[in-house]
Amino acid sequence: MKTILVIEDEAQTRKVLLNCLKFEGFKAIGADNGKTGIKLAQEHCPDLIVCDIMMPEMNGYDVLSILRQKISTLAIPVIFLTAKVSMFDLRLGMDLGAEDYLTKPCNIERFLTAITTRLRRKEELQKSYAADFNTPDSKSFFDREELSKCSKTTKVFEFIEANFDRPLELKEVASNLGYSPAYLTNFMRQKTGRTVKQWIVQRRMDKARQLLLDTEKTISQIAIDTGYVDTSYFIRQFKRLHGTSPNLWRNSSLENTNCS
Repeated sequence: MKTILVIEDEAQTRKVLLNCLKFEGFKAIGADNGKTGIKLAQEHCPDLIVCDIMMPEMNGYDVLSILRQKISTLAIPVIFLTAKVSMFDLRLGMDLGAEDYLTKPCNIERFLTAITTRLRRKEELQKSYAADFNTPDSKSFFDREELSKCSKTTKVFEFIEANFDRPLELKEVASNLGYSPAYLTNFMRQKTGRTVKQWIVQRRMDKARQLLLDTEKTISQIAIDTGYVDTSYFIRQFKRLHGTSPNLWRNSSLENTNCS
């Protein structure tokens, strides 16, 4: 039985979606806020998560960003629920790794179709990984015993975590893990829906946001601390992902914190 986690602060909407999923034979779990949703995701490791975007305290983007930072939840497909979606919202969600968007009020047929489609795709990818592990070339870096203990993606994320705060390129990641850049790129895109470069950028942006909120470091200092030699390039990447500059993001976030 597949497990679906629904993170939705509107009680009636959450109830309807959960009942619909249970009727279709899913194990359905509900959370009324992002913090609880993250906790349940770590406890139950659901096959898929449906998450509202506009929620108090922690919105859907924050939830997805945190889920993608943790090894146990990074590969769980996430479908966003939203009353409306702009091109900026769509781009931001996809950059963070969202699988799909559903608009509210949500059509039940489309809701179920989106879920079954994503679950089918997940199963197809898992079969592909299993086949990959059984090929003669699969021992190029891990031996069979080692492969049973850890995944390729875990090694990739561990390497990124240890090195994201300095200049880091795909070629170096691939070389240190014993793969070609092309193979590692294709594998990570199939496994997680994102490339190694995208994951490096995401980890750097996570760190940048934390430094912007918790320290008084300058933008140039934060750029260096997150692996960017060129401050202007860091600012462009931050703005592309967040829709605003690091300074404006810092000021806006601190104002919202003070108001609350």
